Amino acid sequence: MEDKYGILKSTEELRRTFKSGVTRTVEWRKTQLRGILKLIKENEQTLFDLLQSELGKHPIESYRDEIGVVKKSADNALRCIDQWMSPKKGWLPLLFFPASKKVVPEPLGLVLIIGSWNFPFTLILDPLIGAISAGNTVLLKPSELAPNCASFLANKLPLYLDPKAIKVIEGGSGVSSQLLEYKWDKIFFTGSTKVGKIVMAAAAKHLTPVTLELGGKCPVIFDSLPNSDMKVAIKRIVSGKWGPCAGQACIGIDYMLVEQKRASTLIEELKKIIKRFYGDDVKNLKNIARIVNKVHFDRLRNLLEDPAVANCIVYGGSFDETNLTIEPTILLDPPLDAEIMNEEIFGPLLPIITLDNIEESIDFINSKPKPLALYAFTKSDDFKKRILAETSSGSVTFNDTMIQFVCDGLPFGGVGESGFGRYHGKYSFDTFSHEKAVFDRSFYLELEPRHPPWSKFKLEFLRSCYDYNYARLLLLLLGLEKP
Repeated sequence: MEDKYGILKSTEELRRTFKSGVTRTVEWRKTQLRGILKLIKENEQTLFDLLQSELGKHPIESYRDEIGVVKKSADNALRCIDQWMSPKKGWLPLLFFPASKKVVPEPLGLVLIIGSWNFPFTLILDPLIGAISAGNTVLLKPSELAPNCASFLANKLPLYLDPKAIKVIEGGSGVSSQLLEYKWDKIFFTGSTKVGKIVMAAAAKHLTPVTLELGGKCPVIFDSLPNSDMKVAIKRIVSGKWGPCAGQACIGIDYMLVEQKRASTLIEELKKIIKRFYGDDVKNLKNIARIVNKVHFDRLRNLLEDPAVANCIVYGGSFDETNLTIEPTILLDPPLDAEIMNEEIFGPLLPIITLDNIEESIDFINSKPKPLALYAFTKSDDFKKRILAETSSGSVTFNDTMIQFVCDGLPFGGVGESGFGRYHGKYSFDTFSHEKAVFDRSFYLELEPRHPPWSKFKLEFLRSCYDYNYARLLLLLLGLEKP
């Protein structure tokens, strides 16, 4: 294989570094985590400027969705890593006494992380924190659609992290294709379902474990709410739909479901908050990112230029091709067979689908592929139970949007076509670790009933040994286990 991008040389050095054992030490892991914290602290303004120039993100949005997220994750890993690395013990059947067992987390080895352009720092550095915490060597492939952010990572990371253990390769689809030809010990990919299938097919050749963070059409169920609660809900919906990268987010709101009798009130309230948050002039929009490039801009414009869809626009719909901005747009009841209702929108367009009864939303959601996130605004505990019991999604968030992503205590990941695998906090550490089972048996006190020849006594003895309550009681009586 021609090594035109220097991948072979990089992977060989990464494997040598891993084989040396340096990355297994807690000192090395903590040093790298502190390096990430130092990187974002010393370069915060540069990161703000890059995200503003490349994606049109306001600095506060950049801190909320990128810099702050990375800082929180690295801080959490530093605080918890000693505990995460500790072996876990547990109960053993009495038949194997005296013995001990433990589960030891060990690093997988050489990890490939392929990031996405919409959050070019979070979606590279957050999984990197997990891979480092678990003691792996890592090759990072940032998205070529945010080239300045990718160049920053390529140039700056070696100054803060161990360059023999963590490397960055820039480039487009040609680089990604060649990377996937190599054997990795783990591949972590964030991106589209289409590319996710390519990644998985390539990994299958080497039986490489894969985590796929994909997307899908994430719905919002909007139930009846008191007026004061509705105003809060509308703010959270508008901020969650148009705030993170102008809707270009895998867990962004894709469409809303509401009872027909409430649709007009909902739309009027949405309009008010949109104008307050972002303005109503497409050439002077504020606090909202732009579309990443002309290809995606044209894709979104084509969704709206479908005549059957264009007639459904009740707010917005204007474009500024020069600045690659699209006005926040609301559509009421577009045709269900239109492309906008069957492909992930990934942009500032919000279809609202009306129902006779809000509980019909469950069947509507179940008629589509499983989403990465499901949002529901309701005060009904019974309806919440039905949503949890009768739908499947990567996550469910009641009465808010997007915030589940920044919660280290919750796993983040998809199900079905929205991906598989999970990360964040301890879940990131687990994703990049192998839990090795260790059993240590003594030569003392051999229990003969485990061996032939068989007898009725041996059968009854084995029954007792496999009975947790009996075995624990006996060990307590013998003083070999604490109450």
